[in-house]
Amino acid sequence: MRFMKIRHPYILICLLSVCFFFPSKGQHISLPVAKDTTYKSFSSYNQQDSISDFIRTAREPLRQKKFWRAGTEWFLAQAFPATFNRFITKDPYSYISFKNFIDHQRLSAWDWDDNQFTTNHLDHPYHGQLYFNSFRSNGYNFYESSIATFVGSYIWETGGETQAPSINDLVNTTYGGIILGEITHRIARNILGRGSRDPRSRTGNEIGAFFVNPVNGLNRLLDGKWGKVDEYNAVDSSTIWAEVNIGVRRFDTKEVDLLERGKNGSYGRLRLWYSNGEHSIKRPFDQFYVNLEFGKGDSTFINAVNVHALLYGHEFFSTKKGSHYGVLSANYDFYNNDAFFYGAQNLIYSWNSEFRYKNNNRLNMSVGAGAILLAGVPDPYLLYGASRNYNYGSGAGYRYRGELSLLNRLLVTADYNGGIFYTISGNKSYYLLHAGTLEASLRIIKNFSVNVSSGYFALEGHFDDEQYTDFNRRFPFGRLSVGYNVRF
Repeated sequence: MRFMKIRHPYILICLLSVCFFFPSKGQHISLPVAKDTTYKSFSSYNQQDSISDFIRTAREPLRQKKFWRAGTEWFLAQAFPATFNRFITKDPYSYISFKNFIDHQRLSAWDWDDNQFTTNHLDHPYHGQLYFNSFRSNGYNFYESSIATFVGSYIWETGGETQAPSINDLVNTTYGGIILGEITHRIARNILGRGSRDPRSRTGNEIGAFFVNPVNGLNRLLDGKWGKVDEYNAVDSSTIWAEVNIGVRRFDTKEVDLLERGKNGSYGRLRLWYSNGEHSIKRPFDQFYVNLEFGKGDSTFINAVNVHALLYGHEFFSTKKGSHYGVLSANYDFYNNDAFFYGAQNLIYSWNSEFRYKNNNRLNMSVGAGAILLAGVPDPYLLYGASRNYNYGSGAGYRYRGELSLLNRLLVTADYNGGIFYTISGNKSYYLLHAGTLEASLRIIKNFSVNVSSGYFALEGHFDDEQYTDFNRRFPFGRLSVGYNVRF
């Protein structure tokens, strides 16, 4: 799929706007699942607001569905890039016709495209979230908006260009668009909900929410709700924890001598934990986690994006010292460093155990496995079309995460993400992924902490054809940073 290029820093702008626009409460972060059980009633501070009193609740209120406006915005998400490609860039693939659309309805017409890696794995999910939020911000629920995302992606693939409709684009735009769309919807709602409780922050909250979810911000302007309290956002009971790390790292792509021959570079990380109430694990996206890593001295500015979003969970049993439950989650992983690049959509089921010893000590563990729906991995022997130097494959993924928090001051985490997947499009091969990190974080004063971490990323490629040599690309690293965490 070739459409107007979206700038990757949008993701960074969205997440940073959550942290720096608004007042917040500091807290030592350790849990991706929140345990805040107190939802108090509150009143509007502005007597001119049409709604004077709300109760914070995890239940989503019903809203009026505005089909014609949702459909118009959905259509513009198709029409704007198509018009740009046709009349500005004059892309040869943009000279579309109705016959082209009919021809692409055949199952045999579908193929794999040759777009660059970042285009397929960052730009397409962003395009998909525009389809999603066109309906989500106009009163439709998660499932209805997800259907709109799939239809939008399908229409673009079959009718937006003359080239063959792309299988990988349909997956990346739909799956990634749904994940990014619901996350931006939830975060924007949390931001606007805080404005309903503090009138002095409403303008800043509106601006921040607009950066996170532009479609929703546009609709608030059209509805005359900008800077005002409305019931849908005011009743939001969600909590967001955010942590920002700034520091340095040392890394090596050859694993010869990390200390003596490694390279130095700046390092930054932004992490978000979202929860819509205690044990809210029945509805999609009532819990999710986002990790974004970036820095200088590597092959790209954005080095890693990891998203883990709850789809459905069930508590098996609980005791006085802890609870145990299973969770089905939608996951997105993106790595891009000097050694290799990797992008995948996953569906994982995990067993989670949480143990408590008094209030200041806890141990959380999560073990999961599931399907890698589609992964893009490098192939040094492939040049597919004009610019594709990577294979597409599917397989199985497996994960582990452990967190030990002591005295609400020291946090030690161990994280491992692995997978095996077999090539569907490209040279016949299979790959093994290993991505492990060990980190210690010591809170020194209030919201500030010192963080030390070490990790090892590796990607192994094994090829059936003997003329292609197998490879093992490795990326060991060490990091030192100062962290600042807040709770909204």
